[in-house]
Order: sequence, then structure tokens, then C-alpha cells
Amino acid sequence: MIVGEAVSNIRTVAAFCAESKVLNLYIRELRVPKRKLLLRGQVAGIGYGASQFFMYSSYALALWYASTLVKAGHASFGSTVKMLMVLIFAAFGVAETVAMAPDFVKSSQSLASIFHILDRKTKIDPDNPVGEQLGQIQEVKGEIELRHVVFNYPSRNEVPIFKDFNLRVQAGSSLALVGASGAGKSTVISLILRFYDPLSGRVIIDGKDIRRYRLRSLRKHMGLVQQDPALFATNIYDNIRYGKEDATESEIVEAAKIANAHTFISALPKGYQTPVGERGIQLSAGQKQRVAIARAVLRKPAILLLDEATSSLDAQSEMLVQDALNQIMLGRTTVMIAHRLSTVQNADSIAVVQDGMVAEQGSHQDLIGTPASIYAHLVHQQNHQESSKHDEPR
Repeated sequence: MIVGEAVSNIRTVAAFCAESKVLNLYIRELRVPKRKLLLRGQVAGIGYGASQFFMYSSYALALWYASTLVKAGHASFGSTVKMLMVLIFAAFGVAETVAMAPDFVKSSQSLASIFHILDRKTKIDPDNPVGEQLGQIQEVKGEIELRHVVFNYPSRNEVPIFKDFNLRVQAGSSLALVGASGAGKSTVISLILRFYDPLSGRVIIDGKDIRRYRLRSLRKHMGLVQQDPALFATNIYDNIRYGKEDATESEIVEAAKIANAHTFISALPKGYQTPVGERGIQLSAGQKQRVAIARAVLRKPAILLLDEATSSLDAQSEMLVQDALNQIMLGRTTVMIAHRLSTVQNADSIAVVQDGMVAEQGSHQDLIGTPASIYAHLVHQQNHQESSKHDEPR
């Protein structure tokens, strides 16, 4: 694990001159395995030597006894050689079988774990044919409602995320979720995408519980843009085409133009065929974000989900990305999460999430006009922090 982390984060290790520290950590982690392997090697060496001694001793004993029988006339030379060969091959077979016993034990344990995974039934089956096709009978409007949702993450059952969570997003409108870290903002997006099902309550789209829809048909009408977009180790063209596999080249170029990505892509030596590297390392943060937005645009989703899409960008990149987002938000139901409150002021509605519930909801003007509101306090606090940064001597 130490080696893997060091290699994958080699730039950070080199930047902090931590090569010797990582090496010492690796040496320290090897001490216990080294002691165990040393003891195991000694035991194995002694055991191997003893087995070889007994094997060749048994050969010598068998040859001596065979010669005694031939000399006394109790057996012929041919039958004696046949008997010796049968015994030798039988001994080899038994020895190899015994030597493979540890491997048999390991393989049986591995197979048990593999079959346990294969036999496990997922609670949310994306290939389940039972259910309605979203958008097949009528056009997807994108009205979203979370009604009396109670939810805990399966890995942390003791930590409640939502107690009695209620939220509604009108079709074609934008809703911004704000609040402290860990309040459950990203969980809302996970529930809408049906990565998880609530313990109780319902997530409703266009008047129906999303559990009634086929999962793949549900997600086909959604577009997701994350804070750290996941790009695959291929070229820009293929990364955008992940949004829609049967997209034409003109559709991909049009999506890139809407996402403000076409200009920088065209300026690259290989254009859309430029490799992005592992996890998009060859592109800047703003370029990766715009490629991810183009991928979401290509799908033409009825519901757009933005999970802090501009929080890690510089001012210039944020302006370009925000312009792209403003274009694709028009006419779509949008749920956005943002820590930088200046990016959510134009949202149709803002919901403040606190203690697993929606503490406040309204437009920017309504919430900021109430001095005692949580949102007004957050805006004031953030403005104070930004002004303090500008006032610092350089």
C-alpha cells in the first residue's frame, strides 16, 4: 500500500522531498514480514533437507534389500527393477500431492470468497427488467421531490444523515443546496441518482417513486458534473462520447462548444484526439471540468446535477465554467451544490441543509433579506473571509 500510494503521488513526494521518509516507512513495514519469512525459510529449509535425506535413504534401503533378494534367488532382476520403479513413481505422486495441500487450502478459501461475491444479491439491480421506462410514455419534466426521507450510509449505520428530509424542485427550475460540510448535500444527489435507497420515505420524480422506474432508464435522463470529474485514460473525443455512445462527431463538437471547451480543444496539437492521461492529468482543472460538462451536455439530460462543479477552480476558469453551466441549465431541472455562495445567487431557490433537514428555503433575496437567517450568516461569514484575504499584505 505504501509503495502504491508513493508511486501514484510521486509529485507530492518529490515536492516535499519525502523520498527518504517513504523509504523508511517501507523498510519499517517490511520488518514483521521479514522476521516471519526468515523463520519460515529456516523451517522450510530444514524440512526440505530432512525430506531429501529420507527419500534417498529409502532408495538406498530398497536397492540393498532388492540386491539381497536377487542374490538369495527369491526374485529376478527384472521384477525387482519393475517393483522399484513402481514404488518410486508412487512416492513422487504422493509427495507432490502433499506439497500442493497448502495451495488447495488457499484456493478453496479464495473460491469461497469469490462465490460469496457472485451469490450476493444487490439491493439496487441496474439490470432489473421489472419497472417502468422513464420517458417512454410521456416526456420527462424533471420535477423532483424528497418526501420524509430517513437515511444512513450502510457503512456508518450509527451516524444519521437525514432524519425527516423534505425537499422539492419544480420542473425546469434550479435549486442550490448550501450548508456546512457533512450536512448531507452530496447525499441528496446520490439519492436522486439512486446510488442508495432511503431507509424510509420516498424520492419522487414526475410524481412517481424512482424505485418504480428501471434504473438505467432513470439515469439516462440525468447529467452529473462533479467537483473532481473522472476522465478516462483515452482522448478527449472518447471522454465526451461517454455521455452518449451513439453520438455523431457534429454532436460532440456542438456539446464542446456549449461547454466552452471547443476553443481550447481545437488549439491542442491533436485536437479532439489529444490523450488526457490517467484521470485527465494532462489537462488543467478548468479544462477537465469543461470536458465533463460537455459529456453531460451531450446526453441532453432533463435533470442536471452539479456537485461543487466550480469550487476548485481559479477565477478565470470558474468564470468560463460558470458561463457553460448557465447555458446548459436553461430549461432543465438543476440541483447544484456549492460552497462558494456567489455562484448560487441566480438560482431560482436556495435550500440550507442543516442537521439532516432543510432549515431554510427561498430565493437569494428572500433569505439575505432576513438578517437572522442561516444563509445570511453564511454569506456574511464568507464575504468577511474573502475581504480578509484581499487585505492581507503581499
